[in-house]
Amino acid sequence: MHSIVTLKYEMLSFLVKPDRWMLLAVNISIVLLLSVTTAYAQESHTSAISAGDLVRQTVANELQAANNSSQKYLFRSRKQLPRGSQTRLYVETNDCMAGMTIAIDDQPLNAQQQKAEEDHLGWLAVTPEQLRKKKAREKEDTERTLRILRALPDAFHYEYDGTENGTLGLGKAGEPLARLKFSPNSSYSPPTRVEQVLEGMNGYLLIDPAARRLALIEGTLFRDVTFGWGLIGHLDKGGHFRVQQGDVGDGSWTITAMNLKMTGKILLFKAISIISDEVFSDFQRVPRDLTFAKAVELLKGEQAKLLHASGPEAGKADR
Repeated sequence: MHSIVTLKYEMLSFLVKPDRWMLLAVNISIVLLLSVTTAYAQESHTSAISAGDLVRQTVANELQAANNSSQKYLFRSRKQLPRGSQTRLYVETNDCMAGMTIAIDDQPLNAQQQKAEEDHLGWLAVTPEQLRKKKAREKEDTERTLRILRALPDAFHYEYDGTENGTLGLGKAGEPLARLKFSPNSSYSPPTRVEQVLEGMNGYLLIDPAARRLALIEGTLFRDVTFGWGLIGHLDKGGHFRVQQGDVGDGSWTITAMNLKMTGKILLFKAISIISDEVFSDFQRVPRDLTFAKAVELLKGEQAKLLHASGPEAGKADR
C-alpha cells in the first residue's frame, strides 16, 4: 500500500513541476531523433547502390557460395503434398545426397518400411553405377537452379520496396532485409527453356544488404507461359513459388523452405500439377570427406535415436 501511494505522489509531483516537462520534451526529442537516424542509416545502407546492382552483387555472392562444397550437413525435411506428408533425413556427401524416409503423415515407419529404406540405401552404397547416375541427376538439377539464379539480374527490373526483419530460417534473425519488387525486363531474351518461365513472372526478393545474401525469392506467373509455341507445353497463369534461405547458426546460409504450386500441360495433352510445401531444419555439420557408405550408417544411427526418443512401440505396428 505504501509503495502505491508513493508511486502516485511521484507521478503527481512530476506533472506539476515545469522543469520536468522540459526534461520530458528533451527526452522525447532525443528518442525521435535516434529513431529517425537509425531508420535513415538502414535505408542509406541499401539505397547507396541501385536495386539492380544490389541484386547483381548478391547473385554473384550466391554463385560463389554454391561453388563451395566444403561444408556439408545432416538435416531434416518435411514435405507436405496434397496426398499427405513425408519426413526425411538427408546427409550431404562427396558422392551424392543420401536420404532416408523416417515418417509418413507424421507417423514413424513400421518395421517393414524401415527395412525397405535401409535395404535401398545399402544397395546404393555398394552399386557405384547407380551412385554415378544419382550424382549426375543431382548435378543437372543444380545446374538448372543456377541458370535461374544467374538470369535474375538481367531478367527483371528491380525497385526498392521497404525493409523487413529476418527471422529464424529467413535471413539472420533480427537483421534488416531489403525488400525489392521485380517485374519482367522486356529486352531480356532467355537463352534456354529453363529461363523462359521468368518472362511471365513478377514478385519480390528479400536481401541481406550487409551479407549480400538472398533470403527469399517469391514469384507468381501473371500470364500463361508457353514452351515451343505451346507444342512442348505451358504453365498456367497464377502459378506460384517461394524459396527462402537462412543463416543456420554458424554463418553459413542454406535453403530452409520451398513452396511450389504450378499447373499446366506437357505435349498438349498430359496435365501437370505440382503442389508442395517443404521445410528444412535441424542442420548439423558433418565431416567434409563423408562418403555415401558412411552417410548411410549415420542415417541409421539418427533413425535409431529418433525411434528411441519416440518410445518402445514406435515403428512396430503396421499401418
